[in-house]
Amino acid sequence: MLRARDAIDRAYAEPLDVRAIAAVAHLSPAHFSRCFSAVFGETPHRYLQRRRIERSMFLLRESGRSITDICCDVGFNSLGTFSRTFREIVGETPSGYRRGHRPVVVPGCVQKANTRPRIASPAAPRSSSFGEAAGGAPSLA
Repeated sequence: MLRARDAIDRAYAEPLDVRAIAAVAHLSPAHFSRCFSAVFGETPHRYLQRRRIERSMFLLRESGRSITDICCDVGFNSLGTFSRTFREIVGETPSGYRRGHRPVVVPGCVQKANTRPRIASPAAPRSSSFGEAAGGAPSLA
């Protein structure tokens, strides 16, 4: 099942069908769909749609590309289907999402803090951990 899910993750923008993904898991399409749903809690088709929408959310935030281009880039053939699915999963339209979510900007102080070398602090004397008896041996009580 993990191989099949990884195959979906790698090829989310390509046209995928259950038969091809089931072949990766060496199962019949019907049995694969049942097993996938049992393991991951959603159908293979719904998982694929969610992955596509997650990728489109990133592109909507981080790029200035048109919604139609993003729709095609993530594997949807129809702008209407993309918009409807996006709204079902995210709770708002793609254009509304773009207006309300700007690119994530990391403040300069955080960027600089991550480039500074860290100085190791001297080790503090350790007190006995909980559960240890007076002799230092762990107790079972």
